[in-house]
Amino acid sequence: MDFYKDKVVWITGASSGIGEALAIAFAKEQAKLVLTARRTEELERVKNLTGLPDSSVLILPMDVTELDQAENAARQIITHFGRIDIMVHNAGVSQRSYIKDTSMEVYQQLMTIDFFSTVAITKAVLPYMIAQKSGHFIVMSSVAGKIGTIMRSGYNAAKHALHGFYDSLRAEGYSDNIKVTTICPGYIRTNISLNALNESGGKFGKMDSNQENGIPADECARMILDAVKKDKKEIYIGGFKEVAAIYLKRFFPSLLFEQVRKNIPK
Repeated sequence: MDFYKDKVVWITGASSGIGEALAIAFAKEQAKLVLTARRTEELERVKNLTGLPDSSVLILPMDVTELDQAENAARQIITHFGRIDIMVHNAGVSQRSYIKDTSMEVYQQLMTIDFFSTVAITKAVLPYMIAQKSGHFIVMSSVAGKIGTIMRSGYNAAKHALHGFYDSLRAEGYSDNIKVTTICPGYIRTNISLNALNESGGKFGKMDSNQENGIPADECARMILDAVKKDKKEIYIGGFKEVAAIYLKRFFPSLLFEQVRKNIPK
């Protein structure tokens, strides 16, 4: 339990799903939390679920797409807690639309939420971590960050971009004791498909059956905390099918491409 005790953990996308589960998991380890999302009332609900005292939780509402707000948000945390030990990049949105139908505005929105917002916040947090000679970034990618699939072209692209950026950060930050753990979840039981963007930027509004039958978010959170404690560089979380697909991509790419081509969403 002492590994996370009193560490300051900033979680974006903390109002639901994996972010909410991570907040509760870190609270059980007696970490101090900064909870960020757009909806203050939902952040307050999650804060109450953690059971932590007010002195150990900072509610920091923020729209991560407002990239110029990242530095001010980081300063608020430093003023409040004095340091940032773990940055959890969890805010994100998925997609359910074909390339031929998807507007450029939707692609720009996906890249801003899923990639550029993490870069802006990382650049805001990094100087403080360098000064304290320690820090750990938890980057929520996806199996989609390894494999391109139908109706998720922009989401796939953004998640692929995360791997390139944070692999570089892991190497550049080594001498300053800056660590990175990239998380690649498969099907986790959250509302990600309900909130996914359609071709015009509206909500897809349907629960994928694979998502509905996925791994519980709290189980995913426990695996993430265990991976960070062990300083894992990259982990895959999911059922046999999606994790096996990553290894197929590596060793038998042609076979995987055939499977992806045939896997047309219902």
